[in-house]
Amino acid sequence: MRIAAFNVENLFDRAKVFNGPEKDAHKDVLDAHGALNKLFQKEVYSETDKVRMLELMTQLGMLKRDEGRYTRIRKIRGQLISRPRAPKVPYIKAKGRADWVGWCELRMEAVDEIAIVNTARMIRDLQADVLAIVEAESRPVLRSFQDLMVDKLDLEEVYRHIMLIDGNDARGIDVGLATRNGFPIGLMRSHVDDLKPDGHPIFSRDCPEYEVTTPAGNTLMVLPNHFKSKYGGNDPVSRAKRLAQATAVADYYWRLIDEGYENVVVLGDLNDTPDSAELAPLLVDTDLKDASDHPAFTEFEFNAGNGERGIGTHGLGNDDDKIDYLLLSPALFAKITSGGIERRGIWPGSRPPRWEVYPELTKKHHAASDHHAIWVDVDI
Repeated sequence: MRIAAFNVENLFDRAKVFNGPEKDAHKDVLDAHGALNKLFQKEVYSETDKVRMLELMTQLGMLKRDEGRYTRIRKIRGQLISRPRAPKVPYIKAKGRADWVGWCELRMEAVDEIAIVNTARMIRDLQADVLAIVEAESRPVLRSFQDLMVDKLDLEEVYRHIMLIDGNDARGIDVGLATRNGFPIGLMRSHVDDLKPDGHPIFSRDCPEYEVTTPAGNTLMVLPNHFKSKYGGNDPVSRAKRLAQATAVADYYWRLIDEGYENVVVLGDLNDTPDSAELAPLLVDTDLKDASDHPAFTEFEFNAGNGERGIGTHGLGNDDDKIDYLLLSPALFAKITSGGIERRGIWPGSRPPRWEVYPELTKKHHAASDHHAIWVDVDI
């Protein structure tokens, strides 16, 4: 059977700042978006905080109204900002977090149609029996995307079972699981309500546990993940959240082992590199093994230069771009027969291209994702 993970970066609707040929030019937008939300969370807004909020809102084009080109202020109740008529200038009215409920969100727009079909090609060519899909909008969207695959690529039904549990991200980017006929999803456990000691949720999305039965009658426990991103700045708060997430997932893994499960896989976008302290609870303090360390994991590697294997899973695939993982329990790792990275729908650079791509991928914004798909075959 084949197990795979793919961060599709949304199937039909994607944050506008990520969509289109200019997407690499807008890190300043992401930084400002992240900084503004951090200020919004403060219990008390100092005068310095208020000045900085106005600066960031100006940068994002939201000083005069709640909606800018790439972002909007989503207000549920209360009032954050007062915008009096000229010549008076806007000012922050709220004194702190308790005075209003809302946040700054990224505006969404439709994904380029060619990019959508290239995503479908990637999923088709992965040929996974068990596929973790990261950054999917909802279970109905996953169903609709399967219908698109059947229509555009002239396929039979791709996946018999599709599941997604809504997480905590207001942008609607969650983790889902799709399995083929003969691999039913049984027991499901959500951790969406698990809290850190400070009372905040551990997971921005969720770390669901899915029990999958194979045609041979064996049991596979699948834990899809999408850890805290470094977008908006890899500050101590972001690093602490990834550390808390890795620690929690490690605890779930040990519990499953204690419960008698031998075949366990933790997979998805962990948003950090193997040498990071934030992932150490998973990569160092458990006996989980990285599939890319197996001798049979070779397909679609490339010579990236400087002695690198070319096993990165983001951007141009450099080794230090490895942020997507298949982490297997020792019993499952021992059953690996082959593995690799599917890159054909990912932009390969141009001087020269680092890998072969689909003929339809002629422009960077037609790429299926910035993330490469990772897969492994196991004999169970």
